[in-house]
Amino acid sequence: MFLVVAGLGLAATGWWHTLTWCALLAAANVPGTLAPAHPVIGRLGRVAEVAVVVLGTASSDHLDGWLLPFLTVPLGGAALFGGRRVKEGLGEALALALLTAAGLGLLAGDGGEDFWVTALEWLVLAGLFAVTASWLRKALQASTTSAPQPYEEATALLTQLRAVARQLPGGTLDPGGIATHLLDEVRNHVPAERSAVLTGGGGDRLVILAQNAPDRVDWETSLNTDGTLADAWASQQSQTSARSLSRSRSSVGAVSVLVVPLVAGVRTVGLVVCETDQPGAYTAEMIAEVADAAASGALRLETALLFDEVRSLATTEERQRLAREIHDGVAQELAMVGYGIDNALGLLPPHATEAAGELKDLRTEVTRLITELRLSLFELRSEVDRHGGLTAAIADYARTVGASAGLRVHLSLDESTARLPAATEAELLRIAQESITNARKHARADNLWVTCEVDPPYARIEVSDDGRGIAGSGADGRYGLTIMSERAERIRASLEIRPREPHGTTVAVILAAPTARGSVNTANKE
Repeated sequence: MFLVVAGLGLAATGWWHTLTWCALLAAANVPGTLAPAHPVIGRLGRVAEVAVVVLGTASSDHLDGWLLPFLTVPLGGAALFGGRRVKEGLGEALALALLTAAGLGLLAGDGGEDFWVTALEWLVLAGLFAVTASWLRKALQASTTSAPQPYEEATALLTQLRAVARQLPGGTLDPGGIATHLLDEVRNHVPAERSAVLTGGGGDRLVILAQNAPDRVDWETSLNTDGTLADAWASQQSQTSARSLSRSRSSVGAVSVLVVPLVAGVRTVGLVVCETDQPGAYTAEMIAEVADAAASGALRLETALLFDEVRSLATTEERQRLAREIHDGVAQELAMVGYGIDNALGLLPPHATEAAGELKDLRTEVTRLITELRLSLFELRSEVDRHGGLTAAIADYARTVGASAGLRVHLSLDESTARLPAATEAELLRIAQESITNARKHARADNLWVTCEVDPPYARIEVSDDGRGIAGSGADGRYGLTIMSERAERIRASLEIRPREPHGTTVAVILAAPTARGSVNTANKE
């Protein structure tokens, strides 16, 4: 605005007159520029700007109004930077401008009508600009105060989540439990020899949260092919078909398939699949009843899945943080201790055999501790790769631990193309890691047998050793057993810990084991 009025002055008056008042105006601008929000300096600066504008206008022979556009600056500054005294500063500036304009109009006499019109126009424009600036300031303040910081917002949301979770029926946010309850509810409305709840797995394949069938079912889980699953997921509409979604079922005989999407808001969170060996079994009324049940269960399932994801992210981040702290802290310090012992051994005189022996024993213990820390770091950083799968992660960990401890590792891996939920895979991996670690640290075994059988929603992880057995485990080993039991309970899996003949221990965790398969002992006999 300063450059604008300078140009207008050069066009309307001479050089010296314009430069003089521009210099005075620049001096009046200094307080408002350096401290616009100051309660005293800012207000005095704005008053000085108004005074220079009106005095410069009065000093002109023809009352040229080239300085009047600058009235928008002090009035706008009063609105933007006036703080809690915006109205006072704005009122002072407007009052001074009006009084000065009135005085100038009187000085102009009969020839001041044109000046009056120009002065009032710029006063109105400056007032409108000030009102707009004041509104903008309030809007900015409101948006700043109403938008909490990311951690504050996260704290508020997590606090609300904790309070809501405690008030939920059953006090649980377990996706598998909610999916099982939903299947029981659906089977009250429609006939279904086989049923399942599938949800997104982060790719083009669905994961099986729960199923209800007399035998294990190899469900179709791909969304890439044109079929009932893909149509229901994309359209968010119930679909029926006469083609079975069970790849393990014989194609002989008629079948009726019903796929109902679980929609929460505008997002598809899962699918309910029902199959019966009767043609045309699902009527429009039945489909509507299942859709109503799915609509009420979709929000519960999405809440549980979101909670599971938040918990998994928090757990993963905490494990990575601990791994970094151990690597950068204790591990480095132990390495320095080892170097110090090596230096001390080099400085010992030849006849100090007893001290040398003590230092060598201490160096061996430090080396053992460093090895333990490295294995702990590997365990903390181990995760289930979404491309490699659960069995690959367990096998990799077993090979690494076996190589470091001198164990002969025997692997039996069987994993289908379908995947378990990520949180469930993570818990099963931790249980397997704890079992393998106990065998390495406490069993004094020579052989380690690891069996992984994953066919969602079924999974069986078994770790056996030929060591001293459960009785030989110390307090640390028994604490590990408690942790495994808690993890198995969290994913609604059964945990068995039993002696292995002729000696050793077997730890088996079974997830969603069908009754047709029997117990772990039965499976082993098979």
